[in-house]
Amino acid sequence: MLVVTRLRTPSTDAAAERELRAGLLRALDILAAKPGWVGGDVGRNVDDPTLWVLTTRWENVGSYRRALGSYEGKMHVQPLMVHALDEPSAYEVVEEGTDLNEAQPRSIG
Repeated sequence: MLVVTRLRTPSTDAAAERELRAGLLRALDILAAKPGWVGGDVGRNVDDPTLWVLTTRWENVGSYRRALGSYEGKMHVQPLMVHALDEPSAYEVVEEGTDLNEAQPRSIG
């Protein structure tokens, strides 16, 4: 599974940028230590430097949810999500010969 979370710095000042960057790199380290982690990156948009991305790859959706729900995830990763754009972020990886989930939105709860 692939998770693409786009975030925007809360302001254009350098301190806010440094804080978000440090937080994203720490989040990447925390998530990388969790079971089911496959890989990930932090990036910044080349045209809009206030736009950042945290991409992670997981063995399955359960691994990702457990990582976010862990103590470290709740304390250090979830607080960064206040800067996330309100859009879907979890994707299944499309590979030759595999079946995809049903093409319908998932509801929570």
